[in-house]
Amino acid sequence: MNRLPPLKALQAFRHAGECGSFKEAAEQLHVTQAAISQQIRSLEEHLDVRLFQRKTRK
Repeated sequence: MNRLPPLKALQAFRHAGECGSFKEAAEQLHVTQAAISQQIRSLEEHLDVRLFQRKTRK
């Protein structure tokens, strides 16, 4: 049986998807942008799929 993904990672994914921004998701969840990024990366590794196309500020 497959392990379920971490709940915090799913929550971060939901908020980031709704906001379209890791920064806004972080503000809504009262965590840092880095925390959201780490949770999303964790979920991507768990599912073995890329969920977001990351763009730099440049």
